[in-house]
Amino acid sequence: MEQYDVIVIGGGPGGYVCAVRAAQLGLKTACVEARPTLGGTCLNVGCIPSKALLHASHMYHEAKHNFERMGIKRSATSVNWERMLAYKDETISANTTGIEFLFRKNSVAWLKGQGRIIEQGKIDVDGTVYEAANIVIATGSVPSSLPNVEIDETVIVTSTGALALKSLPASLTIIGAGIIGLELGSVYARLGSKVTVLEYLDRITPGIDDEVAAAFAKILVKQGITITLGAAVQSATVKRGKASVAYSLQDGSDGKVNSDVVLVATGRKPFTAGLGAEACGIKTDAAGRIVTDAAWRTSIDGIFAIGDVTDGPMLAHKAEDEGMAVAETIAGRAGHVNYGVIPSVIYTHPELAAVGRSEEELKAEGRSYRVGKFPFIGNGRAKAAFAADGFVKLLADAASDRILGCHLIGPAAGDLIHEVCVAMEFGAAAEDLARTCHAHPTYSEAMREAALACGDGAIHA
Repeated sequence: MEQYDVIVIGGGPGGYVCAVRAAQLGLKTACVEARPTLGGTCLNVGCIPSKALLHASHMYHEAKHNFERMGIKRSATSVNWERMLAYKDETISANTTGIEFLFRKNSVAWLKGQGRIIEQGKIDVDGTVYEAANIVIATGSVPSSLPNVEIDETVIVTSTGALALKSLPASLTIIGAGIIGLELGSVYARLGSKVTVLEYLDRITPGIDDEVAAAFAKILVKQGITITLGAAVQSATVKRGKASVAYSLQDGSDGKVNSDVVLVATGRKPFTAGLGAEACGIKTDAAGRIVTDAAWRTSIDGIFAIGDVTDGPMLAHKAEDEGMAVAETIAGRAGHVNYGVIPSVIYTHPELAAVGRSEEELKAEGRSYRVGKFPFIGNGRAKAAFAADGFVKLLADAASDRILGCHLIGPAAGDLIHEVCVAMEFGAAAEDLARTCHAHPTYSEAMREAALACGDGAIHA
């Protein structure tokens, strides 16, 4: 029976990062993955393919609407959907084979198959048993659905099906106005689909600062996406290859929307099927998440859990951080994750990014704070790129000026947010950010201007 210091179950962002880091720290490591490729949901049917389609559809939008404004002559612009899907698949392959290279480079064994925990320290992988001093569960999550909504991945689809439609739908109904729904809705709206979003809550993007969410909704509507709030979906049915979604509104009225495709984007749930966790006595909560302590230990000694299968935001980079921290903990080091500085990004155009506290959270805490805002319309680079929608909102403690959070809509927001992440890790004040020289002309100047607005005022507003 082959023995390892660490066996990680799941080859997604949390799992493969944990495995690589453990091997780098001198631990004999293996990773169990049942898919034919590594990378989990993120690289195969999630983050990476969706970003490929977001990029391609944005390029199409630019060619169709902005090229001639910049003096670029073009012939008729059209979409070759089959080629676009092939580009997406090529992007997936480049990334998943890259993980295989990292495994070979760091001597991580890939145990191909379904992993099942037999008992403490033992894992069965499709009939072969392996021993491990430490086991890390990183099995991720799967899409959740609603009652009376049967997913067939052809007409009524999850994000997996939405990334591989056989043809561009003339109309698309999306159930749920979270990250997945809005990103994929943006893709198809750019490519010409009539997109309708149904959201149960009275706002989009739950968890995002209210002011930013409201501004974001207006931008999406301006881009042609129809958003219906307070819509409780009752059913989704398919007849003659077309879908019909029935819903009720908070005022008691009923509604119905017909479309070619329905995307169910109502969130995700932990994936533990076939893991053997319950049989081994590993504790889970009411939502099916594996319960862990502050060091990611489960209720069984020597078994850890990270990523979407545990509590917290279902974000690939959160899982990666936990993967590194667990590997370091197992190796006798001080693994650490700062959960207060985990950014969230929605990769539409413009992008939305956030980190730290929202204004609503600070109000609920009774904390005194200052707000510094700066619109991208005042940023020269953004105006030159036809990307002046949105603004930066920086929140700082009223007494200490310490940065408490940042929320922005704008070009490259997902990259800009990390300046504030680093600042928050070092306990920086808004004045520290304001006094840091930023290159001109860059989008990042908007961050500095928002920091200046926390003090005596922005220069270009």
